[in-house]
Amino acid sequence: MKLIKTLTEDIRKLVGMNDEVVGGRFVVHEHYAKNLHYDFRLELDGTLKSWAIPKGPSMDPNIRRLAIPVEDHSLSYINFEGIIPKGSYGAGLVSIWDKGIFDLISRTKSKTVVFLRGSKLKGEFSIKQFGKSCVMAKSFDDYAKPAWKISPNISKKDASEKITAFNSKS
Repeated sequence: MKLIKTLTEDIRKLVGMNDEVVGGRFVVHEHYAKNLHYDFRLELDGTLKSWAIPKGPSMDPNIRRLAIPVEDHSLSYINFEGIIPKGSYGAGLVSIWDKGIFDLISRTKSKTVVFLRGSKLKGEFSIKQFGKSCVMAKSFDDYAKPAWKISPNISKKDASEKITAFNSKS
């Protein structure tokens, strides 16, 4: 346990964070509903604050992504993978595209800035509110990858076949 604490302290020093930084877990769900989109979720205030990101997050700091706030989800949903039955809210295939931990750098009513440590998403990201929608953006940092393209874990064809098979059993 001491090693993990020391590593976390070292990471915070490397990126200029102080001991007052708080955070938690995050997950990005790849969600084949009517269309493929990604659900970005942060463990905040005892729940999963959630945004639907139609084109998915980007490691390219030159790209801004629409992030639509959606209802908070319970913390138990952080590990959910499976099929949401036809006729239910969010019906379709859900898989974990990325997950990890984050440090909360700052948070106001209109902007949240986090430092992500996932297997795919790394570094500083912000979600800024503009009216009823938000924009998610990668910061220009050592983890930024210009010209980066998102790659789904599951093909549209495979997702469609799994959903069809599941719904035919129901």
